[in-house]
Amino acid sequence: MAEELLINVTPMECRVALIENGTVNELFVERTVKRGLVGNIYKGKVVRVLPGMQAAFVDIGLSRTAFLHINDMVWSRSQPTPNVFELLHPGQMLTVQVMKDMLGTKGARLSTDLSIPSRYLVLMPYGNHIGVSQRIESEEERDRLRSIIEHIQAEHNLPGSVIVRTAAEGVDEAAIAQDMCYLSKLWEFIQRKQKEAATAELIFEELPLPQRIIRDLASDETAKIYVDSREIHGKLSEFVEEFVPTIQSRLIHYPGEKPLFDLYNVEEDIQKALQTRVALKSGGYLMIDQTEAMTTIDVNTGSYVGGRSLEDTVFKTNMEATQVIARQLRLRNLGGILIIDFIDMQEAEHREEVMRQFERMLERDHAKTKITQVSELGLVEMTRKRTRESLEHLLCESCPTCQGRGYVKTAETVCYEIFREIMRYARAFDSKGGFTVVAHPAVIDRLLTAEAPAVADLEHFVNRVIKFQVENLYTQEQYDIILT
Repeated sequence: MAEELLINVTPMECRVALIENGTVNELFVERTVKRGLVGNIYKGKVVRVLPGMQAAFVDIGLSRTAFLHINDMVWSRSQPTPNVFELLHPGQMLTVQVMKDMLGTKGARLSTDLSIPSRYLVLMPYGNHIGVSQRIESEEERDRLRSIIEHIQAEHNLPGSVIVRTAAEGVDEAAIAQDMCYLSKLWEFIQRKQKEAATAELIFEELPLPQRIIRDLASDETAKIYVDSREIHGKLSEFVEEFVPTIQSRLIHYPGEKPLFDLYNVEEDIQKALQTRVALKSGGYLMIDQTEAMTTIDVNTGSYVGGRSLEDTVFKTNMEATQVIARQLRLRNLGGILIIDFIDMQEAEHREEVMRQFERMLERDHAKTKITQVSELGLVEMTRKRTRESLEHLLCESCPTCQGRGYVKTAETVCYEIFREIMRYARAFDSKGGFTVVAHPAVIDRLLTAEAPAVADLEHFVNRVIKFQVENLYTQEQYDIILT
């Protein structure tokens, strides 16, 4: 599958789009003032130990304390799980790495089991095994890579676990040895900084987004890497020459007048990725609702009636939906628990084929996914590893009018609330003066038209005059009742 990477750089932010067969499948955004924390290593101070949760809050110098669970700590796995008080106490200093960024109101998630990535390898200094990426399927190649790592570790007496990344497939021993040398030097640097740090502070910062993308995503399938900044192109050229010389010829500076993202319709895809409804080419559509607890995806046939029968129409819509859902998960970076409601299918063969197709579509996802089960109601329950904010949370904020509910009370409902409030005021205050209602134009308009008879009856009931005042700055749910 032909891939292209588009790197768009401005002084405020860097954005990277992964294009597969002409379609935007993943988007990464890093803003200058809000760089991601995943991969950063800190010297931290334990603030509070939570025995009930087997966890602790750790101050690493950020606005919110971070969270460290005992399962993310280094201890001998051959022994029973210790009590958190055996490993941690308030005031203790320790070296930690960010596993998950701060999401919403939650602090960063930490681990003491450090992992330091390079182009082909991941060094885990406190481990003692060799692992190979599951995406490398050839057993012969897996054995070759293990043998290379064992040889390099024995020759240079290097400690720790090493995980061989997918990018190492087919790479010669010299390149892998160079990677290992880089990781060894980097670990020595981190250890030195670790000893020098006296307070909660940053010890090692992960690479900026452009370099990270080259390290993690550029592969033999990557045909071109376009960069629209001459300065960043120069920095990436140096990085590529040092770590990934095989892709040097594919790194291209884009000087065109038309914005790079406009050229590939990325801007349009970003806007679509912020909408709840996603159209299918067949005429069907998806409804994607993202909440704090989970994300739900509902598949609908819409206007599509192209099948020979209803079952055929449903099957074809579901098959198309599997591809679009897999793409939307990556593009929107949806994580956590996901519930997918495919259209009900009567034939078991069709249900099985849809699930097989969906699993195939998820294979290209860089984030770890797991389909847990298909419920009795036919809902597909799955999880997708979340390490950074979703596109919606990154680019948007809750609506100040509806407070993120997605809806507001009708003008009619607000009118009836106002009537009840006036009756409360009439009982509570003996003043013979009237009331002035200050509200949104739509509410005042309804009070003066459709609700005019009710207003007249209310004036008679409370024996007070009711006046109205429009306030354009109010939301539809907002109003005030003033005693006059």
